[in-house]
Amino acid sequence: MDPTNRGSEEFHDDERTPDEPGATGRPPRESAAAPEVPAAQGPVRVVQLVTGDYLLTVNPVDGSEIEPCPPGALPARPERHGPERREGLRLAAAPPPPARQAGPQLPLVGRSEERERLGRLLSRGRSVRLTGPSGSGRSVLLDAVAEDCAGLAPDGVVRLSGYHRTPTDLLHELFAAVHHAPLHRLERGELLAAVHEIGAVVVLDDLEFGGAALDELLDATPECAFLLAATPDVAAPSTDSHVEEVFLGGLDRTGCLELLELAVDRPLTDEEADWAADLWFESEGLPLRFVQAGALLRQKDELASTPDAADEFGVFAERPYAAAGDGEDEGRPASLPSLAEAAGPAVLLASRLDEAARNALRFAVALGGEMPHQAHLPALAGDTHADAAVGDLLACGLITPVGAHYRLAAGVAGQLLAGGYGDEAAARAHSAAQHYAWWAGHPSVTPERIAQEGEVILAALGALIGDGDSGHRAAAVLLARTAAPAFAAALHWGAWERALRAGQEAARLAGEVGEEAYFHHELGVLALCTGNLDRARAQLEASIGLRGVLADKRGAVAGRRALALVADRSGLAMGARTVPGGGPARTGSTRVPPLPPLRTPSGEEVPAARREESAAPPAKPATARPVRPQPADSTTTIVSRVPAAAGAPAAAAAAVPVPPAPPRRGPLGRASWAHKLMAGGNRRNLLAAGAGALLAAVLGTVVTLGATTGGGDGDRSETVRPGQSADRQDGDGGLSADEPAPGESGRPQVPGHAGKPGQSPGPSGTAGSPGASGSPSPSASGSGGPATQSPTPGRPSQSPTRSPGGGESPKPTPPTPTKTEEKPPTTPPTQPPTKDPLPPTAAGSNSASGPAPGGTGSGGGTPVA
Repeated sequence: MDPTNRGSEEFHDDERTPDEPGATGRPPRESAAAPEVPAAQGPVRVVQLVTGDYLLTVNPVDGSEIEPCPPGALPARPERHGPERREGLRLAAAPPPPARQAGPQLPLVGRSEERERLGRLLSRGRSVRLTGPSGSGRSVLLDAVAEDCAGLAPDGVVRLSGYHRTPTDLLHELFAAVHHAPLHRLERGELLAAVHEIGAVVVLDDLEFGGAALDELLDATPECAFLLAATPDVAAPSTDSHVEEVFLGGLDRTGCLELLELAVDRPLTDEEADWAADLWFESEGLPLRFVQAGALLRQKDELASTPDAADEFGVFAERPYAAAGDGEDEGRPASLPSLAEAAGPAVLLASRLDEAARNALRFAVALGGEMPHQAHLPALAGDTHADAAVGDLLACGLITPVGAHYRLAAGVAGQLLAGGYGDEAAARAHSAAQHYAWWAGHPSVTPERIAQEGEVILAALGALIGDGDSGHRAAAVLLARTAAPAFAAALHWGAWERALRAGQEAARLAGEVGEEAYFHHELGVLALCTGNLDRARAQLEASIGLRGVLADKRGAVAGRRALALVADRSGLAMGARTVPGGGPARTGSTRVPPLPPLRTPSGEEVPAARREESAAPPAKPATARPVRPQPADSTTTIVSRVPAAAGAPAAAAAAVPVPPAPPRRGPLGRASWAHKLMAGGNRRNLLAAGAGALLAAVLGTVVTLGATTGGGDGDRSETVRPGQSADRQDGDGGLSADEPAPGESGRPQVPGHAGKPGQSPGPSGTAGSPGASGSPSPSASGSGGPATQSPTPGRPSQSPTRSPGGGESPKPTPPTPTKTEEKPPTTPPTQPPTKDPLPPTAAGSNSASGPAPGGTGSGGGTPVA
């Protein structure tokens, strides 16, 4: 064993020099080359990045880990790119140039007016939307306008692609195009503050949204002028967005003929000009149709050329122009394609290409129209020269640039499917998925390079999920598991989310529970990073549940950590649920108390609440309810007179039982300390509170009765006032409580003069007659004489009155009432009362001595006591 290199010596024989004994003839290895990690050890790409106030560790094995970002890991303030760096980013964002240029480079034809108008609007700071159908040449026009506006804005021209992008994705890409912030994804507030200061001309092609979403993008970047390109089926901008609308139609006939001549690189014959005129009428002047028509004419010329032309002029030499009749003289067909073939030329064009180009088209059809990068075509097609197929397809107009890659042109996919290029599409999608899974997992491939192939990878995932083969779904799971962490590390989170959802669906269909748990975990972490806490909680709980079934302890720990962070951000403890009141709900008790106690479901007190709350104050009934102040000499006596004729013992002053009125709810402070008292669980405090509440209710009843009898009764005569008496004293002229008030019948009308003994009362039918109360009365005397009334058994006596002014009636000399002999009524009542009188309440009477007068009675006269 070598003491320095702990391994077998047979692996170091090749490093010995030829002079050493036992050495072989191999040259020594270069010491500068560091050995790579063997593939058997499974290299893992672990990346740490900062998003908002989180530190995200992308771990492809157990799942990403997220934690609050420590102060030392916070990134520095983003810096703006210089002109050189912006140019490098622009070239990286453009589609790669083809390995071999097959056709002529076509300029912009027939769009000078639109080009000048767009440049003029952008120079004024206006945003413009260029609307045109697919194949109208929008991308070529955008390239020309972008060159004209290179020096208008301080941050230059920024080229973006709206293909499968949301407004948030575009804001992040705009920030990355202007600022240098590696491994840092800003949160929403920081992002809006950063893009608010960007001043650039933003050229956005293939826009897929409008309306409110477009308003969100425009409002976030007030210092930018946008040049948008979209098809007519995309929603229009809102009326408040102030976006100019420019419609791009087809070329005129002259422009189409000029474009066709440039594509063929020779003048057109009369027959070809007539054929082009018919094609212009059928295609409405779309430039794409004439680019494809030029490819058809070039192929026709190649078929019409003689084999000796290559020997005479060379393979790469320019072939001389051949007249229209030269090919026919040699017996070779030179007929033009039919109008139907020119309207759908994809199959005819593909049939005249080499096998590598046709295989590339088959893979593009299998992947939903997405063309793989030309560097991957040799491995996919099995041909080392297949990378040159991109140039051939681009020259024929079969593919078009979209963002940083190519895809089939408008209408080409349907024509190729009709021509049989969709056969064995599932097998080709499976081959592409296996290739990209191997390539994305290689440690030498950067996440940014994988993100550029994101659309092709996502297309392969979609094609395999829809297939019913279990092996294809397993390949989709492997591809999603490999590519998703790379999308996250490249800050391409739109593709990250789409890959995770596709992988989760494929794992569910394939029955791979462990992989499904991984995708749930990643979706929960992504939702937490974007601020969607409810979705994060649901996804993480699903992941923890699945990993608990599999006894995956490491994965479950990672999920619980993320879930704890979700609970901390949402402000709820683990396992708590929100209730309408805002506090935790009780789940362990079925009895509903009047006040919810601050206890856990098991009945234990919450320590935090007990520490924070103060002790309950002692019960003080006197301060529980504010009492209205009363005069010092004001006393209220409740009496009940029982007539002697009824045979009941006379009671000078008998208390009338009154049911206690329900106490009113006190101020908010009472409910607060009662809540604290019941939450404390002390029985003695509870009993003391009950006794205090009972005492407060009794005092409240007394005060309520006093308040109802002492206020607002200035015109009533059934109220006993402090200066009157209900008992007959020695030497007294009578019961002062029976004296009528001034202004009533039986009372002198002159103030200060008392009535004489034996004087009859005033006219009957006054408001003070007992018949006005609505109670049964036996009889009453006629008008002008003293009215006599048989007392009713159990009936309360009449109440004294107050003066109309609200004060006490003057009583200088107590009058002597006329004594009359009480006789039983001559006509007994038909229905004598057999029930005890109901206790008076505040609603029916103002005193306990009799009913309140309500109007004029049927019989007049004031009864004599």
